[in-house]
Amino acid sequence: MRSICKFILRLTGWKITGLADIPRKCVICVAPHTSNWDLPLGLVVYKAMGRKASFLIKREWFFFPMNLIFNLLGGIPVDRSRKTSLTDQMSEIYAKNDTFQLAITPEATRKLNNEWKMGFYYIALAANVPIVIAILDYGKKEAVFAGVFMPSGDAQADLEKIKSHYKGATAKFPERFSL
Repeated sequence: MRSICKFILRLTGWKITGLADIPRKCVICVAPHTSNWDLPLGLVVYKAMGRKASFLIKREWFFFPMNLIFNLLGGIPVDRSRKTSLTDQMSEIYAKNDTFQLAITPEATRKLNNEWKMGFYYIALAANVPIVIAILDYGKKEAVFAGVFMPSGDAQADLEKIKSHYKGATAKFPERFSL
């Protein structure tokens, strides 16, 4: 599968740059997220690296036969109607596993969103794992793993540092991306 994904990236002109060594346990902060193509692109990129990350997706997508596909790909259904702590649930998964990488798009929508959701940050903080900065730059056709960031607990200051990595990145639909 890794070879096929590398071939797909070469064929489409995409390349992977940045970090080669990604922590076994981490939250991967992926942005910009403005298109449904971001998920398959991210999956191909990560498979080409020989890795598998889980991702959160609305529970509504888990109907037959899509549930089989999303389970195979690493999807974790999120029920937004239940008042359970997703942060606690994810923290437990990190505690129970030697390796767990969770990719989250902080924009939480493909529409323009000036206010990033902080779930990715609080999950990393609760699980005591680093955040990997991942950029899907459609302008350069690069998937950039720009750095590893350990949350300090000062959410606003940390968010500004995290967002600074995404300046200059071109989304698939630039009008839908805002820092």
